[in-house]
Amino acid sequence: MKSGTLHGKQGTFALYHVGVMNRGEPSLAVHVVPDSGTGELAGITGTFEIIIEGGHHHYRFNYSLPNTVE
Repeated sequence: MKSGTLHGKQGTFALYHVGVMNRGEPSLAVHVVPDSGTGELAGITGTFEIIIEGGHHHYRFNYSLPNTVE
């Protein structure tokens, strides 16, 4: 696993995803693996969204850290 920085806090965390195609309708859920945060990212929770608009992919990471809301 690579270490990185998220809004000035250094550490690592893992994501897991579940993708389902239901009668042609895609559904994707991406979450932070519980208790996977290390360093200053220990305790991180959150979800990751992939937004497709006009043929372009955009990403939104909604997360929180103990005593921090982003």
